[in-house]
Amino acid sequence: MVKMKWILVFLIFMFVSTSCGTPAKKPMQPTKEKAMLPKIPDKISRGYNKEPVLKVYIAQTGKIETMLLEQYVMGTVAGEIKNDWPLEALKAQAILARSYVLNFVNNEKSKYTDADISTDFEEAQAWNPSNINSNIKKAVNDTRGLVAVYDGKYIEAWFHSDAAGRTALAKEGLNYKKSEPPYTESVKSDDIKVAPPNIKNWSYTFTKQEVLSALNKMGIEISDFKTVKIGAKGISGRTVLLDFDKIPVNAPDFRIAIGSEKMKSTMLDSVKYDGNNLTIKGRGFGHGVGMSQWGAYQMAKNGAKASDIIMHYFKNINIVKLWK
Repeated sequence: MVKMKWILVFLIFMFVSTSCGTPAKKPMQPTKEKAMLPKIPDKISRGYNKEPVLKVYIAQTGKIETMLLEQYVMGTVAGEIKNDWPLEALKAQAILARSYVLNFVNNEKSKYTDADISTDFEEAQAWNPSNINSNIKKAVNDTRGLVAVYDGKYIEAWFHSDAAGRTALAKEGLNYKKSEPPYTESVKSDDIKVAPPNIKNWSYTFTKQEVLSALNKMGIEISDFKTVKIGAKGISGRTVLLDFDKIPVNAPDFRIAIGSEKMKSTMLDSVKYDGNNLTIKGRGFGHGVGMSQWGAYQMAKNGAKASDIIMHYFKNINIVKLWK
């Protein structure tokens, strides 16, 4: 009888606790922002759930061609990454390429009249349809309509060749003029071992006149300098400022002005000026922001999926499908 009494007391206690106390938490639901889809720009849209059409200025021929967006993406993936790479790395590149062009059409204007975008590498992405093979086709077809978004908007889908071990923030690697995007971050990138020797470590010697010409191109009107030193560095270790005597010069902008194929990155190890020539030594290739292509290669080799790769290099984003 006593035992039954205690069981009854326990059941009453449990009922009071669950009905009057703090209610149990519900499973987390997807946020409204995560469910938001970006708008396809009106000028290239073919209606709901249909593939957009682009007017592309072909730099190689000087003519504008009309093509389906996925056709353009195939050419950019073939131009930006090797066609024999692991499929998941190619897929990641395809998603970013697709995101890039839609963001460009939405927010930028091509310098070529009547074109939505071009194959001019300086304006947009590299484009080489002659490199399209079955791997490229599969990567693009398997990711058809997929784009990377943040808060219902296309991301700035930055990518580069080799991060030299760590990626950069946009302001650090690109001298980005707007506020730092909420989805960029500096992360470790497993690309050091797999990158080719000529981008893993590189060196280039510029003449004094080449340096002065680059500075003048940047609007820095100096006719002489005596010293060059590495100045401020960013979170990833990249050089943000180069000091010419006492004049601070933005390193990412200087790289573009003097030649990004020569000064391959701003992950610099040393700068030496002897009065006639400036020798710059560094590591990696590209601005260092967003996805490292050689990092994507290694992640894919290790078994990562395309979405894993993209979400490693960009934080708090979603990959959504816009057309079938």
